[in-house]
Amino acid sequence: MSAFINHFAFEFRTGIRNKQLLMLNYLFPLGFYLMMGAIMGEINPTFMETIIPAMVVFTILASTLLGLPDQHVNAREAGIFRSYKINGIPSLSILIIPALTTMLHLGIMTVIITASAPLLFDAPVPVNWANFVLISAVMAFACAGLSILIGVISDSSRVTVLWSQLIFLPSMLVGGLMIPTSTLPDVAGKISQLLPATQAMNALNGLAMGKEAAFSPWGSVLVLFLGGLSAFVLAIYLFSWDSRNTTRRGHPLLALLFLLPYVIAMLLF
Repeated sequence: MSAFINHFAFEFRTGIRNKQLLMLNYLFPLGFYLMMGAIMGEINPTFMETIIPAMVVFTILASTLLGLPDQHVNAREAGIFRSYKINGIPSLSILIIPALTTMLHLGIMTVIITASAPLLFDAPVPVNWANFVLISAVMAFACAGLSILIGVISDSSRVTVLWSQLIFLPSMLVGGLMIPTSTLPDVAGKISQLLPATQAMNALNGLAMGKEAAFSPWGSVLVLFLGGLSAFVLAIYLFSWDSRNTTRRGHPLLALLFLLPYVIAMLLF
């Protein structure tokens, strides 16, 4: 247990001292939040009604998808995982601890956003704080699992960028952050349900912000949880200590199984 705590503390300090992680965990989300609050308030005043959930979801996406995969690949390429293996550190800790420390950073950013938005932009606060905290945590869990999975199956940092942007960019466009999912064409709205951001915004609107959900909000919470759980399980199964290993326990394409809860939800909702 002491080894786990020391590893956790080291990873948490790294998230603050490392300039790249500091940028992705704090500076980039905070700067984007302030910019959107200042600009979107003039362009689309109704955006202020959802700025808190939208910016919390954006922060989760930025910190996990843009930070965790590259961090995992760099550590593996540098031989850090080999030294961990020699010293008896289990692979589960290598996968779980970076996700937990990132989620802790996300918790801090969530507090900053929810505390400052009503003061800076007169934004409405959640009407159900318990659901707000629960959904934010489940969204962070889902995206952290997905990010770790991307890092496990990627051969290089360039590949992590490709996979991460394949999720990040559509989330910004059709994930419900900037425009409501209900205003999208039917086909686009259905396809957007494959994105964790869409599920999170739907759940936050329906269960935390007192607004109407586009589809089952508790179904969205379940999908996010199952999606995150399946991503972590697949990451553990596909994990490799060293990029020089030529054999894997499974083909990297097995990672696409994380989509199964989202596909089922898209068909049912």
